[in-house]
Amino acid sequence: MPLAHVNGTKLNVEITGTGTPIVFIHPPLLTLQTFTYQKEQLSDHFQVITFDIRGHGASKSSERTFSYALIVEDIRQLLDYLGIEKAFLCGYSTGSSLLLEALLTYPNRFFGGIVVSGMSELTDSYNKSRVWLAARMAGSGLFMNLLKKAITFGNADNASTYQELYQSSVSDDAKNVKPYYEQALTYTCTRRLRGIEHPILLIYGQKDRTFHRYANILHEELPHSSLYFIKDAKHQIPIKNPSKMNNLIRLWVDSLEDIQTQRIQLDLAIAKKLNPDMYGEDIKESQLPL
Repeated sequence: MPLAHVNGTKLNVEITGTGTPIVFIHPPLLTLQTFTYQKEQLSDHFQVITFDIRGHGASKSSERTFSYALIVEDIRQLLDYLGIEKAFLCGYSTGSSLLLEALLTYPNRFFGGIVVSGMSELTDSYNKSRVWLAARMAGSGLFMNLLKKAITFGNADNASTYQELYQSSVSDDAKNVKPYYEQALTYTCTRRLRGIEHPILLIYGQKDRTFHRYANILHEELPHSSLYFIKDAKHQIPIKNPSKMNNLIRLWVDSLEDIQTQRIQLDLAIAKKLNPDMYGEDIKESQLPL
């Protein structure tokens, strides 16, 4: 589709499939190409919405100061632009922090969230040093290109995928990439997690050891979360373990729908018992207010 004009900028957006919408959020120096396998494997069941964050891929560079709050507003206005009242969010790595901030800022616009290799804050010295170095490299033309190659190569599952990821990131703007990394160093919403009432699916790699602490923080603090570790998986799950990730998403959303159906049936049974004259035996679930 054409570039979406939202929040004073132009965002590159792709929509695949029909059904319940899921908006996918990529980390710095990657693009919507990160979720190619999600588009291929989930579009038979969902409306898969992928977009390039400001200054990434084919989206326009931001003339405003890059911040998580700005990107969250982009997402809200993107939903308005697409005519979508409510959607699931799926954030990968640093993109999951944007997911959490979006749920906290606009809770009524989302069904729930899917966190993949994500965090509510970055506290371990190993990952903080890596993100700090990436932010410094992003500020240099020469090192920026090396960083692009390293990030895209690390996420690729084969040579073809690497080329697609790298080519889509060639136009990534350091003015937006650098602050995206910098925000990851200072952002925290851990103390606010209990305010997120949405159902949350947490997906992590069994071998992504340094992120297990973040998985446990989220699972302990979020009121309604389900935590899964994918066997033998590392950090780069969307591309290197797509089938297992996508199956978990499909099963989890289906389970939420089953719970909703059970709730409706329970409400109907109670209503019939309390008001036998009002509710006849032939009432249909679709007639009940939700």
